Amino acid sequence: QTILCLPRSFEYSQKNAVLVPVAVLGVGGMLVYWLRSRHKIKTIEMGDGWWGSGERPLKGKEDESIRPFKIETSDKEIEDLHCRLEQARYTPPLEGAAFHYGFNSSYLQKVVAYWRNQFDWRKQVEVLNKYPHFQTTIEGINIHFIHVKPSYVPHGRAVQPLLMVHGWPGSFYEFYKIIPLLAEPARHDLNEGDVVFEVICPSIPGYGFSEAPHQKGFDTIATARIFHKLMNRLGFKEYYLQGGDWGSRIITNMAQMLPQSVKGLHLNFVFVSRQGLRRMISVMLGAYVPWLVGLTREDVRRTYPFIQKNIYELLRESGYLHIQATKPDTAGCGLNDSPVGLAAYILEKFSTWTDKSFLHKDDGGLESKYSLDELLTNVMIYWVTSSIVSSMRFYKENISKDPGLTADARVGVDVPTGIAAFPQELVHTPRAWAKEIFKNIITYSYMPRGGHFAAFEEPKLLAQDIMRFVRKVEQL
Repeated sequence: QTILCLPRSFEYSQKNAVLVPVAVLGVGGMLVYWLRSRHKIKTIEMGDGWWGSGERPLKGKEDESIRPFKIETSDKEIEDLHCRLEQARYTPPLEGAAFHYGFNSSYLQKVVAYWRNQFDWRKQVEVLNKYPHFQTTIEGINIHFIHVKPSYVPHGRAVQPLLMVHGWPGSFYEFYKIIPLLAEPARHDLNEGDVVFEVICPSIPGYGFSEAPHQKGFDTIATARIFHKLMNRLGFKEYYLQGGDWGSRIITNMAQMLPQSVKGLHLNFVFVSRQGLRRMISVMLGAYVPWLVGLTREDVRRTYPFIQKNIYELLRESGYLHIQATKPDTAGCGLNDSPVGLAAYILEKFSTWTDKSFLHKDDGGLESKYSLDELLTNVMIYWVTSSIVSSMRFYKENISKDPGLTADARVGVDVPTGIAAFPQELVHTPRAWAKEIFKNIITYSYMPRGGHFAAFEEPKLLAQDIMRFVRKVEQL
């Protein structure tokens, strides 16, 4: 019997000799797949779009030419503006109201008087045209951008392409003071490193000289795709990105969409939509044991008292957002028809978003950080292009959806990231909170001064931080 069992046991041992390695290989393969899938970078699908008028043409390739563009004005345009400024009606402000009720109408009359009698739009058009402007057609609409190359590149220095994206109620003009610092740092005492930039500043579609979308649904993801196509059309395979406000959201989407094209992402405003129990615990413990939840003393100073700084002050400054995220065309009618109304609506943001304490000043503190020529030039970009309504629609396209259901909601950012946290920003985002989305933060800077319009207000501080970030990324 023992002899009869020997062949059978030999047969089993042969089967085991085959099955065991196969099973080990199978389990090992599944483990490797699981580990690789855990580290696989999630991305937003790039997709495609059509934002031109009517249906997308079936035949014919889109004109991919890059056309020189020049901003122009006319006597008729200026005469119409002056006529409207002269016919404006004002409501007297409450005594001692300063900017607590919005733009103080007594100071508004002074601004309008300057606008009508001293502001020289023709001269400002020359200022705007000092950098090369272009337009190109992408997904059915004309995209406007300025493209500034360094006039001189010292030997041994690499020129880094940098896409800078504005927000609302700003424009490409916000970057006019920072562009020379980035493109020609040696001329502005910023010569300590080996970084020189080639700067591209597009106008978001529907803002300024970029054509407004003709179809519904144009959001930051569509903008990100268009700007990737723009950079590709300009011949860039890899590039750096910088932005604040909507620009921050757009370039974050760009990094989520094509991380292989983005060398680095620099933000001066951080969108962090994820909330939940973890954030609640961080907020509750942060005021008492900040080190336990990763907050610094400076984070505590900027974040607390939490209710005042993150709810009350934010509610006070965000009434416009609710209007624009729901019925932008209704409110936009009056702004598009009245230059005085448009100026009050836009310039009020340049007051309290620059410094919250300007709320208590009769002139909103506007001329302490900017000149009236600079402020009115930005307003004029909206006025002459009739783009205020289309710019306001951007809020409806992006905010009227459940933020948890958007394509970018569950996608982190793995590209090298730099964050410049300005003390007067609308909300402060500690590094510990930013890390929930931005997985590879290379630099995080507590800026010494400045607010929401960083490039416009503190160009040198922002330029230095961008350079420090890029220098570190290049050394990785």
